[in-house]
Amino acid sequence: MSVAAIIYFDPAFFNKAKQLSEFFGIPLIDSRELPMNPLKKMNHFLANRLGQSVQFVFLLDAGGKLRLHLTGDPGLSIRADFHGPKVIYRRKRGGGRGQMIARAVGLKNSMNPTVLDCTAGLGEDAFILASLGCRVTMCERVSVVRALLENALEQARAEGDPELGEILDRMSLIDADALKYLKSSLERPDVIYLDPMFPERSKRALVKKEMRVFHLLVGLDSDADDLLGAALAVSLKRVVVKRPRIAPALSGPKPSYILKGRSNRYDIYII
Repeated sequence: MSVAAIIYFDPAFFNKAKQLSEFFGIPLIDSRELPMNPLKKMNHFLANRLGQSVQFVFLLDAGGKLRLHLTGDPGLSIRADFHGPKVIYRRKRGGGRGQMIARAVGLKNSMNPTVLDCTAGLGEDAFILASLGCRVTMCERVSVVRALLENALEQARAEGDPELGEILDRMSLIDADALKYLKSSLERPDVIYLDPMFPERSKRALVKKEMRVFHLLVGLDSDADDLLGAALAVSLKRVVVKRPRIAPALSGPKPSYILKGRSNRYDIYII
């Protein structure tokens, strides 16, 4: 499933919208061309404009934030965010090094392991780890998702917050298929972090809108089992696999130990 167009809402960001339009090879649309209530009528308008049924579009809003919008559901837009209120709250009151993800990657005292996040998604976990002191490389093979991450990094840097800037300095984003990258890269991080897409059991099970969109856009990570094997061969200290609490473990060796939360768990493989 691909993105059909990019719609920009402020002429000040025309050049940015044009860059995205050229990169993805998709039409560029000025929001002033849209109906008065664009989100509700967008699907019909775009189908007429583009001559095809449209499911996904990029929205570049008046503040320069890039969103991925699912046209069939007017309220369903997602974006990566590294400086909004929810992120700030999680960063400052999320439990610090005592939270489960920190224990899963082995954060202790002054130990700040290097982390390769092979399934970056919208970067929430990568940001948490970077905010706790880890140097994190995000690997994302889906160009649409990567564009959201790049925009979030740019938007966060524009805040000019020194503390936030230090966190962002510990984050990097690479354009690569994780499995190919692991097999060819000379990099050997302390920790490799995996959060592969898990098949949906029902619409009711997918309570997070990000997951609903990712299932439609990306599909499943069919190479997740192979990714675990490659990660175990490269990581210096441990591989951490985030899973829904009830999901089966990835094929391969049994985890060294497991940390369980209310809805998720972490399968930890010690090297």
